Amino acid sequence: MAIVDIGSNSVRLVAYEGLTRAPTPIFNEKVLCGLGRSVTTTRRLRDDAVEKALRALARFRVLCGLMRVGSIHVLATAAARDAENGPDFIARAEAAIGQPIEVISGGREAQLSALGVMSGFHDPDGVVGDMGGGSLELIDVRGFELGKGVSLPLGGLALQDATGGSIRKAAKVVREALRKAEPLEHLKGRTFYAVGGTWRALARLHMTQKGYPLHVMHGYTISSKDVTDFAKIVERVDADTLESIEAVSAARRPLLGYGALVLEEIIRKGKPKKVVISAQGVREGLLYEKLSHEERRTDPLLSAARELNLLRSRAPRHGEELIGWTDKLVASLHLVETAEERRLRHAACLLADIGWRAHPDYRGEQGLNIIAHAAFVGVDHPGRAFLALSVFFRHVGLSVDDISPRIRELVTTRMIDRARILGGAMRVAYLVSASMPGVLPRAQIAGQGSKLVLTLPPDLAALASDRLFNRMKQLARLVGREPVIQTAK
Repeated sequence: MAIVDIGSNSVRLVAYEGLTRAPTPIFNEKVLCGLGRSVTTTRRLRDDAVEKALRALARFRVLCGLMRVGSIHVLATAAARDAENGPDFIARAEAAIGQPIEVISGGREAQLSALGVMSGFHDPDGVVGDMGGGSLELIDVRGFELGKGVSLPLGGLALQDATGGSIRKAAKVVREALRKAEPLEHLKGRTFYAVGGTWRALARLHMTQKGYPLHVMHGYTISSKDVTDFAKIVERVDADTLESIEAVSAARRPLLGYGALVLEEIIRKGKPKKVVISAQGVREGLLYEKLSHEERRTDPLLSAARELNLLRSRAPRHGEELIGWTDKLVASLHLVETAEERRLRHAACLLADIGWRAHPDYRGEQGLNIIAHAAFVGVDHPGRAFLALSVFFRHVGLSVDDISPRIRELVTTRMIDRARILGGAMRVAYLVSASMPGVLPRAQIAGQGSKLVLTLPPDLAALASDRLFNRMKQLARLVGREPVIQTAK
């Protein structure tokens, strides 16, 4: 299925593999048309922007045919709904794309943005802000509950147009517009989820200047103080003079100052603890809305991990059995585990064998790179690093000297320790089972007093070897036990 989003700044086509809890984009293309440019002052869509958008939609129609897309949904936002010639444009746009177009209200846009964040984050808690070219939507989200959304004329193009390109004038407009923004009254100490291309461009610039080790936008987290300090720099200087500005497309640069200004004012008024970038918004919210109630409440990380397990592992059922096997191991060792640590361990078990087709010398590196940069949602960057390290240790060994110091920057000492324990357990499990299902439920491992005991059924007793014992010894050392391999009576 595909979604076409006709925004105030860009027109975008995203085609997805299907309607799932963790949808995978198979094609993504945008055209910066600037439909919203000058709408604030002229109340009309410019002819050149309209023609550029219509050409893009005609192209998207052909692409959807080539991809054999079965279902196309087309949305239009602020520029189309605010312009006097918006209805005429929509009629021509429907002819170009060959589909009906839903012109959504500001409230509906806020709701879909929040659903997108709900789809992409595990148990979100904060305020979602979606800044486009023509408007800014704000809405509170707590788990699966949404507040009432508001839409304000604070898009980057709208501010640039209304203030004649003056950041100083724009500051007054933004401050006055946000003065009574009700969702910000409940933001203090929580998370601000930033949605939209301008804010993603700001985050990319921040990420590049910082030399951040993980080039994944979704879930990128910045403290409120750091955001404020960075925003003031972006507002003060010409965008083209900023260090690492090459990371941002030339078409986005003129709007960076307005994005920084709005974000700074939101932080000043709402006082969130942190800002988290969401790569998911209106489009993903629409997909999420189409899921059943039960599907919505499934864990997006585990759903994505199960799909990757099914596509890439030798025996997908083995990954599921590894979850139960490590559940019993953790319980028997009396390792204290939070709910978040448990779900990360389960995801790592599902991903443990996805790099098996690589050369043995590169399986660890392959698994780490796939997981570190996969299109996962529902996991923050430290969690993503934990998953990657667990699978890396499973292939390469348990020495921390072999891992990149940049990846280690993302995780705590406790997370490294848990990743090593899980990697060590996987190294035992895969040597016992040869990655085949049906073995681990019969070859249990458990802490028994001062010992770590692997019990093999009689028909598998010949699996005991020096190599297996050495792996048991490595794992036992991590959990402070003595290794034992025994045969069940």
